[in-house]
Amino acid sequence: MKRKLLKHDLIPVFITMLLLAAVCPMDALAQTKKITGKVSTSVNSEVIQGVNVLVKGNSRKGSITDAQGLFTLEVTPADILVFSFIGFKSKEIKVGDETTFNVALDEDATQLTELIVTGSRNTGRTILETPVPVDVISIKDIMGELPQMDLAQMLAFVAPSFNAVRSQGGDLNSHVDPVQLRNMAPNQILVLINGKRRHTSALLITETAVGSPSTTVDLMTIPVSAIDRVEILRDGAAAQYGSDAVAGVVNIILKKGTNKLTGSLTGGGYANTGGQAGDLTKSGKPDGFNYQFDANYGFKINDKGYFNLSGQITQRRPTLRPFVNDWGFFDKTYLNNLRTDKNGNPVITNPELINAQAVGNTSQIAALTTETGLMSARGLTKADFAVYAGMPAITLGSTFYNAGYEINPNTTIYSFGGASYKYLEGFSCYFRRPAQTDRFNYLLYPNGFRPQMTSNTSDISNTVGIKSKIGEFLVDFSNTFGKNTMRLGMVNTFNASLGSNSPVNMNLGTHQFTQNSTNLDLSRYFKGVMNGLNIAFGAEMRVENYKILKGQEESYAYGNAGILTVAKDGLLVGPDGKPLEDANSAPIVDSNGNPLAVNAGQQVTVKSLSSNCQCFAGFGPKNERNEFRTTMAAYLDAELELTRKFLLAGAFRLENYSDFGGVTIGKLAARYSLTKTLTIRGSIATGFRAPSLQELNYTHTATAFVPDANGIPQPLDVTTYPTNSTAARVLGIKGLKQEQSRTYGFGLTYQPVQGFEVTLDAYQIDVDNRIFRTSYFNASEVGNNYGEVIGEGEAQFFVNGADVRSKGIEAVGNYTLNLQKGKSFTFTLATIFSKNTVLNRKTLNLNVANLTSDQVVGKYLSRDVVGQFETGTPRTKLIGSVSYRVNKFNTMLRGTYYGSVTERSVSADGDGNFYDQTFSPQAIFDLSVGYDLNRNVKFSIGGSNILDKYPQILRSENQGFYLYSNNQQGSNGAYYYGRVMFNF
Repeated sequence: MKRKLLKHDLIPVFITMLLLAAVCPMDALAQTKKITGKVSTSVNSEVIQGVNVLVKGNSRKGSITDAQGLFTLEVTPADILVFSFIGFKSKEIKVGDETTFNVALDEDATQLTELIVTGSRNTGRTILETPVPVDVISIKDIMGELPQMDLAQMLAFVAPSFNAVRSQGGDLNSHVDPVQLRNMAPNQILVLINGKRRHTSALLITETAVGSPSTTVDLMTIPVSAIDRVEILRDGAAAQYGSDAVAGVVNIILKKGTNKLTGSLTGGGYANTGGQAGDLTKSGKPDGFNYQFDANYGFKINDKGYFNLSGQITQRRPTLRPFVNDWGFFDKTYLNNLRTDKNGNPVITNPELINAQAVGNTSQIAALTTETGLMSARGLTKADFAVYAGMPAITLGSTFYNAGYEINPNTTIYSFGGASYKYLEGFSCYFRRPAQTDRFNYLLYPNGFRPQMTSNTSDISNTVGIKSKIGEFLVDFSNTFGKNTMRLGMVNTFNASLGSNSPVNMNLGTHQFTQNSTNLDLSRYFKGVMNGLNIAFGAEMRVENYKILKGQEESYAYGNAGILTVAKDGLLVGPDGKPLEDANSAPIVDSNGNPLAVNAGQQVTVKSLSSNCQCFAGFGPKNERNEFRTTMAAYLDAELELTRKFLLAGAFRLENYSDFGGVTIGKLAARYSLTKTLTIRGSIATGFRAPSLQELNYTHTATAFVPDANGIPQPLDVTTYPTNSTAARVLGIKGLKQEQSRTYGFGLTYQPVQGFEVTLDAYQIDVDNRIFRTSYFNASEVGNNYGEVIGEGEAQFFVNGADVRSKGIEAVGNYTLNLQKGKSFTFTLATIFSKNTVLNRKTLNLNVANLTSDQVVGKYLSRDVVGQFETGTPRTKLIGSVSYRVNKFNTMLRGTYYGSVTERSVSADGDGNFYDQTFSPQAIFDLSVGYDLNRNVKFSIGGSNILDKYPQILRSENQGFYLYSNNQQGSNGAYYYGRVMFNF
């Protein structure tokens, strides 16, 4: 029922108005005005969304910056504005006569929460606010105290879920460090730069730490001086970013700073004490000396833009870790001059014996017919025939830029990219012993030789884009181009089938991978929908090209050095009338033991000399490839804050491949704040990974070494065939299918006080149709005239070998304690407990005549490959560090714990016991001590693995190329360094 307003009801209203007029003078009300402003970071002018802008003393009067960092507000000249945002120092500014404000906030070093962009297209999120785990690593802040110099190794020693196993040999495996997340394969992690997809290396790494072939981004091509921070998203994100983001995303954020020159000069080396393998190792002088200079400087562009430029020069010497074996270097035919050429003429391999026989020195004759005596006469030791493992020599030069220009408050153009060149020379081949008659030439290498592999890699990339506003939508349109070209070579080698005329340095061929991505992204933040809704959607077109270009002919040819063209009809005999001898000095005779009857013009293979370049065959015409792929994608991404405590996020993606067809995937994530300090979060996602063009088209013949009955590795030529080859079709190998994945995550974040935070996350990743490489199939095993297809060598293939699962728990804790008088402690503890499992081995019904079904299963997905995936890398990794700063001094001590590793073998003793081996856990320590000479110059010294800890030695049956296990800390031993840093 309505009540009629009476006159006496107006009296209180009138009195109230008089009181307000007395408290609020009319002239002040008249000066109320509308102001606008923009908030960014002080270091790199990066806009900040979500900053609270309040009028001091009036908590109800304020605003929040939008995705462009902009705000508007009604104020009076007497008001004082308070700007605050987590991770930054608050700032107060009096309004006065100004109507436009450009505010720069300083980062607060005592707060470990940082602004993140990876995994969320709402750019105002922080680490503790995300529904999925994200690590933010400030490279610019930590690079001064880390012994490691390149990005991959830095991240491996600060983020336990990140790994970069640095191979110490094995053909091309040491030429690029493969990066991993959550013990998944390198090709299941997506690398971005400033949020844009980074192209991978052209190289296909055939042997990785998890047992599967893989491509990877070469992080060494990006200078560390160009990087502001790295954001590691530890969650399946294929629905947000596309293929490869099965295990997570690494987003590299480049620097934007101007008018500041920073740089460093680092030098260091390895102690090389020889390890604990006794006579099997050779203690040497310090080696692996390296030097690196890097610098960064930014230019302002009319106060509206920036151009940030970085450069790096690196020189690394190799580390040599010889395995001094006793495999029989000279055989009896070599020691006693019993070898002949293809014409039956004697080949003198022991001239010292001839000289001793000429003078009748019986004691010397007896000594020179033994391996020890001849080695002594030539001044050789077993170490001269050793297999060399170790880090390769690298010369690297790289430059990167990051630029942006504000056309108007709503529109910015940007560009970034770089170029690098890397020359690498590695010891990744077995020593070729004179006893290996099919790979020996006395004139070129009388005592055998050790081939070395080289690569010349050039890498270029460029992104150009524009960010603007269309109505209320933020728009980002960009194009990203990247190309990696790797020319492969061998030095100190030869093609035995060409004889003494073979070149000793060869160009093996060139691999090239090119990728171009065009992206259109739109987003809008709806402040009035519940507690805030962020919508993002967009499209991507990506074109990829993979090439294999042939090398010089001698690197892949089969020559006639061992083939005799018969001059006239008769018997196959030498000048002495005896039958010609083959490469093993056995007479070539018929079934009755008589010399073979031959005809004029007939070609007879007398010496079965190895073809191709030794150690690694060149790529020939049959290996050449020029393959393209086009990918089209569209996505929808949304984040809704139902309440201040409850966030719900989802993503949906459609993607179509020109060579695989379409796929639809999605993701759902949520975060709920139980209290102000405790939050739970979870996610579920589907994903996929299309086989790379390298996996689909790589083909090559390499020399594998398989132990014989005496445990001595013997050479075996193996060709990797693509699944669309005749060799695959005849055997019954099917074409590769895409990998499908499902990811589940659940975790919590806890921040009891400012400066102390803990995150705990559990995950499970299931991958169907994971790609592995088979073992070897030869013609006699397959039967069915398979020799007509593959010849005398053996064949292997990439296959969808199994359904796999990776699961684990990750924990990260940080605490900063600030004391009086410039003293502070920072404690970090991070760990991962993981487990990989092969759920289902997918064996096909192959067309094999002479193998049992169990043998086919063992070859399709071999026991050692399964073991490498399940137990070949540490299931537990723990990193703990403490940093202390007092005035101008600072020090950091970090311990890294690697859990046990079990390597499984395919070889067994007479009782069927496999030569498996479990390696005990390992712990190493890093130390750095720094001093600030002044505000501009700082020094630091320290080391990695300062206690010179070596892994356990391999059991004798498994000692081949390596002497130590390579899957924990590696066998380089202690490394010590010195560094000077400058800042002007």
